[in-house]
Amino acid sequence: MRNVTKKEIVDRIAERLGARHILTKRIVQEFLDEVINELARGNRLEFRDFGVFETRIRKARAAQNPKTRERVEVPEKRTVRFKAGRLMRKKVQEQYTA
Repeated sequence: MRNVTKKEIVDRIAERLGARHILTKRIVQEFLDEVINELARGNRLEFRDFGVFETRIRKARAAQNPKTRERVEVPEKRTVRFKAGRLMRKKVQEQYTA
């Protein structure tokens, strides 16, 4: 398994579409910015067959510092959750078992 960067994805999309790299990069970045902005507003994003992004509230809790064993209060916070869609799960499973 290897890391794939945004630049590599932009390059692939630009090549497939025969589009300029700079325009493709701007479009991809605008899309990602919109996803972030909608999640920041607390909205749920649903991309059919790809998956669903949504925010959840993680309740405040008591934790322990592993070094000092001191109790620490962890405040409530908002996190992003992603649930893969049907097509994505199927494709990933096919690649894994192949």
